[in-house]
Amino acid sequence: MIGAPFFDMTLETDRLILRYPRSRDYAAWSRLRQDSRDHLEPFEPAWPVDALSREDWRRRLKAWRETQRAGTAHVFLAWARRGGQLVGGVALNGVRYGSVRSASVGYWLGASHIGQGLMTEALGKLCQWAFEDLNLQRLEAGVLPENDKSLAVLQRVGFQQEGFARSFLEIGGRRRDHVILGLVRADLPS
Repeated sequence: MIGAPFFDMTLETDRLILRYPRSRDYAAWSRLRQDSRDHLEPFEPAWPVDALSREDWRRRLKAWRETQRAGTAHVFLAWARRGGQLVGGVALNGVRYGSVRSASVGYWLGASHIGQGLMTEALGKLCQWAFEDLNLQRLEAGVLPENDKSLAVLQRVGFQQEGFARSFLEIGGRRRDHVILGLVRADLPS
């Protein structure tokens, strides 16, 4: 799968289709992100001044395509099978091979889709793909300590809390501490 064209990559679950972003996804992406802005901003890096503009989308799409082609990151948008609406996104970031064989996971869900188990489903599929198709051995996630819903999603997928990282990421314009969780391939049922 490494090096697969960005326009061909899809992963499927019972309720979702995960696929690499396409130029034509801009309207759905910007609408869902705008409708969910109050929900998303407290947990994400500061949004650029032109967040959700076509130029912002073009920059993101270019960066995603470059890292996807290089195999160092894989960004997927999550679409509902029924109705076809965008519900959120999942990503593998900082993919490393060699003896490390690891990556970090990231994800976001539109506010109107919370509480339906969709992110657990999407993240579970992403992790399965990372272990089976990319042959990674370890996945990590960092979560703000107060983000109980995100912690619960990770735990339902099988991530275990491993530690606490001070000043781990910049969220909302300032460095924030994060709970660190990990999932290793050996933990999965065979």
